[in-house]
Amino acid sequence: MLLLAVCLGPAFLLAQRTISGTVTDAETGETLIGANILVVGTSTGTITDFDGTYSLMVPEGATQLQFSYTGYSS
Repeated sequence: MLLLAVCLGPAFLLAQRTISGTVTDAETGETLIGANILVVGTSTGTITDFDGTYSLMVPEGATQLQFSYTGYSS
């Protein structure tokens, strides 16, 4: 079983891409620290850092990200 995981691991990594960006308030342009970003249909996600930026490994075929932040609508 471990050998199978080792053999399939590199193929799985190649089937992903990295998406990065900055989350800001649309009205003020202020960066949002601690905003949640989730790949819709998966349990993969991340949060923004102190600059409002994020980087996320997204599975191939994923087409939607969901952003949420306390006090804002998704």
